[in-house]
Amino acid sequence: MTPYERVNNRLKGKPVDRVPNLSILMTFAAKYIGVSYDRFCKDHRYLVEANIKCNEVFGIDMLSTMSDPYREAFDFGAKIEFPYDELPKCKEYPVKNISDIKNLKRFDPNASVRMLDRIKAIELYKKEAGNHYPVLGWVEGAFAEAADLRGVNEIMMDVYDEPEFLRELVNVCCEQAILCAKAQIQAGADFIGIGDAVASLVSPSIYNEFVLPFEKKIIEEVHMAGARVKLHICGNVTHILDLTVETGADIIDIDSMVDFKSAIDMFNGHCSACGNFDPVRILYNGSPENVKNAVEYCLSVSDKYTFISPGCEVPKDTPYKNLKAIDDALNEYSIM
Repeated sequence: MTPYERVNNRLKGKPVDRVPNLSILMTFAAKYIGVSYDRFCKDHRYLVEANIKCNEVFGIDMLSTMSDPYREAFDFGAKIEFPYDELPKCKEYPVKNISDIKNLKRFDPNASVRMLDRIKAIELYKKEAGNHYPVLGWVEGAFAEAADLRGVNEIMMDVYDEPEFLRELVNVCCEQAILCAKAQIQAGADFIGIGDAVASLVSPSIYNEFVLPFEKKIIEEVHMAGARVKLHICGNVTHILDLTVETGADIIDIDSMVDFKSAIDMFNGHCSACGNFDPVRILYNGSPENVKNAVEYCLSVSDKYTFISPGCEVPKDTPYKNLKAIDDALNEYSIM
């Protein structure tokens, strides 16, 4: 069974030879092929090479285009710096004042800089790997993108002080996310990931007003364009877990501070849970035996739709034997 077949069967609750491994690789992948992280973020050829090699060696079942949250922000006009071998940093937000939204222009993904680089990654994946692996495109969720354009503290204040302005800003980000998602689907993406990390910081009522409607809109458009969606909200989302089901996402990543069994029970076949052992305490600082035990626990509470991964990104300096232990454990334990 190919990874593409394995992932699609699992989504439908059909038999698989082993539960799919959807570990998230970014800094680890760059280090694995010996390329600095700034180059990994700016040149799709390194991103593609790194992910294909890691998938082959460590038994990962989806090719990812993830690198950093600033692709759309860069193309919107944010000033992004790329320090050597570090994550990009936003040095200046383009929406400093409410009036700045008038100058915020939607961009054509196929005529952009950084989103076009991601589109090229998808095209190269399809050329190099065909349909052996499903390919995951990526957009920032509208609320998260608003934070990338204005700042987290500022949008948290805007919720109360300038809600109409914030709603307008989030709507612009939502429309841009849809444009970027569709361009990636046209390039061959099978899935679109949506990163909405800031959403874990808000109350259920704020999520319901400023996050959920826009996630739903992006997901509906992605589905109509023929792809599936993987929703990723870093952090503890226990307080909004029931609302995430309403987004319509096909897969929802569950970070390690959320009870995995509770998430699986709540999703109840409406969507797939993906997770969720601790990427630092277990994967980075633990032993292969610790990793195998953690995977086995996740499998023991899983249903026929569940995917396995650490709760968030694989740390850069994770021991190779520990990452390989995920694949070993899945092959040993996961026939369901």
